[in-house]
Amino acid sequence: MKIRMLGAAEVRAALPMPKAIAAMKQAYVQFSAGQATVPLRTHVQTEKGVTLLMPAYLHESRNLGVKIISIYGENQKLGLPTISATVMVLDPETGFPLALMNGGSLTAIRTGAGGGAAADVLARKDARTLALFGAGVQARTQLQGVLAVRQIERVYIIDRLADAASRLADEAATWPKAPEIILGASPAEAVRAADIVVTATTSPEPLFDGHDLKPGTHITGVGSFTPDKREIDETAVRRALVVVDSREACLEEAGDLLIPNAPIDAEIGEILNGDLPGRQNDEQITFFKSVGIAVQDTMAAALVFAAAAEQGLGVEVDFS
Repeated sequence: MKIRMLGAAEVRAALPMPKAIAAMKQAYVQFSAGQATVPLRTHVQTEKGVTLLMPAYLHESRNLGVKIISIYGENQKLGLPTISATVMVLDPETGFPLALMNGGSLTAIRTGAGGGAAADVLARKDARTLALFGAGVQARTQLQGVLAVRQIERVYIIDRLADAASRLADEAATWPKAPEIILGASPAEAVRAADIVVTATTSPEPLFDGHDLKPGTHITGVGSFTPDKREIDETAVRRALVVVDSREACLEEAGDLLIPNAPIDAEIGEILNGDLPGRQNDEQITFFKSVGIAVQDTMAAALVFAAAAEQGLGVEVDFS
C-alpha cells in the first residue's frame, strides 16, 4: 500500500481556483441536502495547546477524509507557526489512507473558493468594485475567488499593516487581468464604493459601519469564528439576507450573528439546490457568513489527490 505525500506548492498546483469553486458548490449542496456525515469537531487539549480533528464523509461523491489542526501558542518561540494543519484522504472502500497533504494551503484555497462560490451565487452580475479588509493568506485567496467569478475592475485593500497591504497589491498587479488596486482609503470610502465587501481579518470588532453599504452590495465574512468576535456590525447584518455555510456551526461560532441575535435566512447549499431563494433583486444586500465546515476540506483534498496522481505530483511512500 502506498500513500501520496503532498506539500503546500503541490496542493496549490493541483487545485486551481475555478476548479476549487466548483468543488465547494458540490460540497455545500451535499451538506445541505443531508448527504454528508460531519461529526462535531473533537478537541484534544495538551499542556501546550489544542488539536482539533475534523472528519467528514460526502455520500454522493464518496469522499472520505479528516483534517487535523493544532494550535500551539508557544510555537513562535521555537520558530514555528502557531497553527499547523494536515489533511488525510481515505479510501471509502477500505478505510486505508490514500494521501497526506499540507492542510494550511488546502484550507486557504478552499476558504477562498467558498467565498468565490458565495459571490457567484449572491453578488450582482454587474459587480465591479471590491472592498477587501485584510491582506494575509485568507485575504489573498478571497480576492482570487472573487476575481474568478466577477469582472472586478478595482479593489480597495484595507489592512492595519500598510506593508502587508502593499505586498498583496504588488502581487495582485502581476495576475492576469489584474484590477486597479487602491490603497490608503478609509473603510467608509471603500465600503461606499464597493459592490462586494470581503472581510478576512482577526479583528474582534466590526470593521465598517453598516450604514455605508449601498443597496445591492454583497458581503462575505470569513475572519471571525468565535461567539465573542465579529467583523460585521449589527446594522449590516440587519439590512442583509443572511446566508451561511452551516446553520449549526454558525450558531455555535459566528459572533457576527450571535451578538446581534440575527436570524439565518438560508444555507448556501439550500440556495444552490433550489430549496430556498437567494438574491431577489439588484437592490438587496446579501451577507454570506462562513466559519468553515469539514466537507470543504474533504472535497478539496479528494480533488487534490486525484489531480496529483494524474500529474505525478508529490512523493509516494510505501505504507505497507
